Amino acid sequence: MSKLTDVPKRILIGRALRSDRLGETLLPKRIALPVFASDPLSSVAYAPGEVLLVLSIAGVSAYHFSPWIAVAVVVLMFTVVASYRQNVHAYPSGGGDYEVANTNLGPKAGLTVASALLVDYVLTVAVSISSGIENLGSAVPFVVEHKVFCAIAVILLLTLMNLRGVKESGTLFAIPTYVFVAGVFIMIAWGVFRALVLDDTMRAPTAEYVIKPEHQGLAGFALLFLLLRAFSSGCAALTGVEAISNGVPAFRKPKSKNAATTLALMGLLAVTMFCGIIGLAMATKVRMAENPAADLFRNGVPVGPDYVQNPVISQVAEAVFGKGSFLFIVLAAATALVLFLAANTAYNGFPLLGSILAQDRYLPRQLHTRGDRLAFSNGIVLLAGAAMLLVWIYGADSTRLIQLYIVGVFVSFTLSQIGMVRHWNRHLAAEKDPAKRRHMVRSRAINAFGAFFTGLVLVVVLVTKFTHGAWVALLGMCIFYATMTAIRKHYDRVAEEIAAPEGPPSDDIVRPSRVHSVVLISKIHRPTLRALAYAKLLRSDTLEALSVNVDPAETKALREEWERRGIDVPLKVLDSPYREITRPVIEYVKSLRNESPRDAVSVIIPEYVVGHWYEHLLHNQSALRLKGRLLFTPGVMVTSVPYQLQSSEAAKRRARKQQEWNAPGSVRRGPAQERAKESSPST
Repeated sequence: MSKLTDVPKRILIGRALRSDRLGETLLPKRIALPVFASDPLSSVAYAPGEVLLVLSIAGVSAYHFSPWIAVAVVVLMFTVVASYRQNVHAYPSGGGDYEVANTNLGPKAGLTVASALLVDYVLTVAVSISSGIENLGSAVPFVVEHKVFCAIAVILLLTLMNLRGVKESGTLFAIPTYVFVAGVFIMIAWGVFRALVLDDTMRAPTAEYVIKPEHQGLAGFALLFLLLRAFSSGCAALTGVEAISNGVPAFRKPKSKNAATTLALMGLLAVTMFCGIIGLAMATKVRMAENPAADLFRNGVPVGPDYVQNPVISQVAEAVFGKGSFLFIVLAAATALVLFLAANTAYNGFPLLGSILAQDRYLPRQLHTRGDRLAFSNGIVLLAGAAMLLVWIYGADSTRLIQLYIVGVFVSFTLSQIGMVRHWNRHLAAEKDPAKRRHMVRSRAINAFGAFFTGLVLVVVLVTKFTHGAWVALLGMCIFYATMTAIRKHYDRVAEEIAAPEGPPSDDIVRPSRVHSVVLISKIHRPTLRALAYAKLLRSDTLEALSVNVDPAETKALREEWERRGIDVPLKVLDSPYREITRPVIEYVKSLRNESPRDAVSVIIPEYVVGHWYEHLLHNQSALRLKGRLLFTPGVMVTSVPYQLQSSEAAKRRARKQQEWNAPGSVRRGPAQERAKESSPST
């Protein structure tokens, strides 16, 4: 099977990289920005719309609160960015929030943060892809008609790109991300110029629509709750900020400095774009409704179920650039593409965090293994599978998925900042240098404010979004927490059980009194004779051949040939009235152990070695079942004696030819140093 899949794997993923080439995959800041910050940068494509959708519940009159909500989001963004700049300097190993909480607050807090981040990464992929599909679907009807299929196809494509390696995927993602950022800034600048200098009137396509409020005249606590809910929706702009602190090891040196610079640049770009789009949405009179078919009116008539509500950024771009203009098309295409690529933040954060958790024995150890392209391939595949499941369950509906969003990220924000406060308290207790103490006090104040602010937002998010779907995210966190706790207990139990003893010799290292070898026989042929010859070399205390009587005629023929050949090994035949093979052998081996517990039983099984995958279905099935059952029998050793059939020899020759074959020009494509060595005369 490995040979069957080797060529497609090399075509799709690329040639395997040596471990010593890991340094070549590290990212400069210009590539790290789109790799780790594509999620918060792209969130400006849907976060402003989420704010307006919530405010529309109270009608257009509530839209005048949107600038204040934008200001609150900006303050929160700068607070989180400033806080995480302390994190990347203090904990550059890549553990991020998990390492901070685990080190300073204990394993339970660390596991809570890890659970929250894993859930958030899965939701990042599901929300980003679903939102991108919806943006693309407004122009391509096929995409709308097959939302789930298209979303899963995009996830598979992103998975394949990331399996090729972080650096390669980052290079591919950099161009559309920078085109999107440039397009948004051009839109903001041109919109401001038209409004302030040219005094043009820019109108969104929905400017003349009327919103029917679900609740008119909201005041007091009801209005406050609505504003808090709009603010919590706008906080979607902060998702992915923590990915940079988790991905510090992927940066080029100096890692912490480059990560901190990238973090600051990401925050500045994100808040500028978010505020600019909110401002232009107000100036162009964009209208959005949670249920546009019934609550959005055109000429006094509801727009109906056939109406497609375009995102805020699309409506603003149409008002500023004009529908169908070159810049409008470029920005629309870049927006849809960058929303797909925003999932790349999770594709870099989830596998790295999974690797650290696997190293700490909270997740299967396979997640700590790098693949052919030096990426954490198992983590990438696990993330893709979980995201595809969510997309399928929620029908690729970003409005439903986004309600699950941002709960996990603010749990990690809050616990991480509390952990950083304790980190600085611990260092301040030992530090005597006044200059260093002033720096630590300032850093502690930043983290303390960050902990207070993000904790407050977490409460707001839980209160306003719990019944709208946030409970699903909390359930996912609980499932991850319970699963990782169980995995850690299992690994700890196994480690304790297999630990080498320090005291007197145990049963594991005491030499058995005797070795009783049993060779399993079905017929007399070359594999059987080879297994018998091998068993004789072991010089066991007792050696016997064992067969199961399933067909009396075959058993009689076996006994006669055994005697005719004069094989000097006693043959024992077990009766099997129900024509079973596995059970009689297992019971016989157990009886040997019960009679002499100090003896070791060696079961020797002849097996065919075949050269084609389909031949495995035709041979060795009984042997596989027996080996699987014997593994659970203490004191029993199982040995396979292989016999290579001609097909295996042919497969070996094919593999040798494939290994020796060079594609045309492959030598010229080798590294320059190797070419120089090959061309230089030997001394």
